[in-house]
Amino acid sequence: VQLQASGGGLVQTGGSLKLSCAVSGGLFRVNDMNWYRQAPGKQREFVANIRPDGGSNYADSMKGRFSISRDGAKNTVYLQMFNLQPEDTAVFYCHFNVRVFHGSSWRIEDVWGKGTLVTVSS
Repeated sequence: VQLQASGGGLVQTGGSLKLSCAVSGGLFRVNDMNWYRQAPGKQREFVANIRPDGGSNYADSMKGRFSISRDGAKNTVYLQMFNLQPEDTAVFYCHFNVRVFHGSSWRIEDVWGKGTLVTVSS
């Protein structure tokens, strides 16, 4: 099972970007889908989470500016970001909690994508 994130890039202050992350490979069922980010010189931090029922949670600093959504049929999670600021510059990582079928049993795994860089210029 692999995650592929995309949508990062360079944007000016106040601009918007939409990230996406899709899972592929093997037989699986996706539980929670999450976004994290890691700014230069800082620890990775939680951004947002969305559950299979559509319920979501956000880090306080992202509420109102970021919106997470999921397409269950495509096993894809999205992160729409508005009013981006230079302090939002970071590598954004998707993280899925996934039930993966291995031969004769299901196992719960935490899977991380490689990250996509978001750079906000001032």
